[in-house]
Amino acid sequence: MDVFGLLGNPVGHSLSPPMHEAAYDELGMDARYVTFEPAPDDLGAAIDGARALGVAGLNVTIPFKEAALPHVEADDLAARIGAVNTIDFPDGDAADDAPTGHNTDAAGVRRSFAHHDVTLAERDAVVVGAGGAARAAAFALADAGAAVHVANRTVERAERLVADVGRETPDVSERVTSGGLDSLGTRVSDADVVINATSVGMEEDRSPVPSDALHADLAVLDAVYRPLDTRLLRDARERGATTIDGAWMLLYQGVEAFERWTGRDAPVDAMNEALRARL
Repeated sequence: MDVFGLLGNPVGHSLSPPMHEAAYDELGMDARYVTFEPAPDDLGAAIDGARALGVAGLNVTIPFKEAALPHVEADDLAARIGAVNTIDFPDGDAADDAPTGHNTDAAGVRRSFAHHDVTLAERDAVVVGAGGAARAAAFALADAGAAVHVANRTVERAERLVADVGRETPDVSERVTSGGLDSLGTRVSDADVVINATSVGMEEDRSPVPSDALHADLAVLDAVYRPLDTRLLRDARERGATTIDGAWMLLYQGVEAFERWTGRDAPVDAMNEALRARL
């Protein structure tokens, strides 16, 4: 039996186990997905222990995504983003090599838009926020050929993110800009794509984006998935925009991890059904 798992602290709330186990059931795989909750100082030992026990692959969540970097050989995208959420363990002749770290959150962004027939190349995009989800979104958009504006309450954090994207992806440095929230309405009015990468809308029924800036030519992704139907998405839908709830991003980062681990096409519909049944 193959064992896959999730490293985080806490992990009791995670929706990854039912999503991945639905994939194993759909494909008739002899596999299980389990959660691990190491102490913050024990992350390296946990990764080594998983490898020694023959765990086939790991996801990594808060608070370990950045801390995992020294313990893996990060691929190009994970190294540029500065965070790992998926780990591959080599086998065969490469069994003694370092595990490989990936960031599938960026793929979760790209594949969410693709699922809704939204093209990102040569589009003007606005990312609200400058934390971990915003980093994945900004790199995903820039790599896809979009012009990206990062808006954040603390302008300095937005500037640092944009500097990172420009430094790590020099050919897009002229297409990434930053600013505060005071000009967000103007930016959104002229944009093609908006991503809320903050927690606004999770605890309160409010939106980080002025509703009068939304328009029918927008595609709006809200990374919040509890609740699924946030104030931002309702406002955007009323304006005729394409709306994408946060469960799609969660789904497709898991789909990407599954496909990296197994080399098989993920049963997306089964995984999506299992995920949404628990939201």
